[in-house]
Amino acid sequence: MNRIVENLASVKERMAAAAERSGRAPDSIKLVTVTKGRSITNIQTVLAAGATDIGENRVQEAQQKFDLIQSFCETVPNIQACEWHLVGHLQRNKVKSALDMFTLIHSVDSLRLLAEIARRAEARKQQTEILIQINTTGEASKFGIDSEDVRDFIEKSLTYSGARIVGLMTMGVLSSSPEINRPAFALLRTLSEKVKAEKFPGITMEYLSMGMTNDFEVAIEEGANLVRIGRAIFGNAG
Repeated sequence: MNRIVENLASVKERMAAAAERSGRAPDSIKLVTVTKGRSITNIQTVLAAGATDIGENRVQEAQQKFDLIQSFCETVPNIQACEWHLVGHLQRNKVKSALDMFTLIHSVDSLRLLAEIARRAEARKQQTEILIQINTTGEASKFGIDSEDVRDFIEKSLTYSGARIVGLMTMGVLSSSPEINRPAFALLRTLSEKVKAEKFPGITMEYLSMGMTNDFEVAIEEGANLVRIGRAIFGNAG
């Protein structure tokens, strides 16, 4: 069996076990397979093996792959779906191109960016689903709004009908110890629960996007239902 296929199966088993530990059904957790730096052939392999959601960090790289991968998904039997997620930082001058490809934008970290997404989406007569990126670790090097600013951000977002907030996203500290990120993930879950209790019109907390190769099991235990995994699936394969 292809190593990528084996790795994908292993990741899904680990996700299922973590879901069961947190008292949730395994199929309530969605895997976003991060394909940054990966070849078309290896992306096709993982899709053929049952992956359904692709995560890209950069708009430019996604543009190089999008048509080829979409064609593959549309023509190859048994491909279940092919949804695109933008999981990396988005510059405002790339919003127009991003809306051509991505189903969900995980990394909205400013009102200016949200406003540009909404403006572009409204021009297309559509509504784009987004996640607010929260800096739950306090690292200056990380994108994301401060956790104490979430309520104010959402209140101000309500005037932009073209962008619909459907959840929150965060990134943990890069560490070999997954437990170091448990407090950051628990904080995101708490923020989500507080927002949900406010019942803002049109705002849902459908998604908690947190957890990557080093810490996705802890993230799932703390409530993640979107995990973004690349290296555990592809290994060193390009």
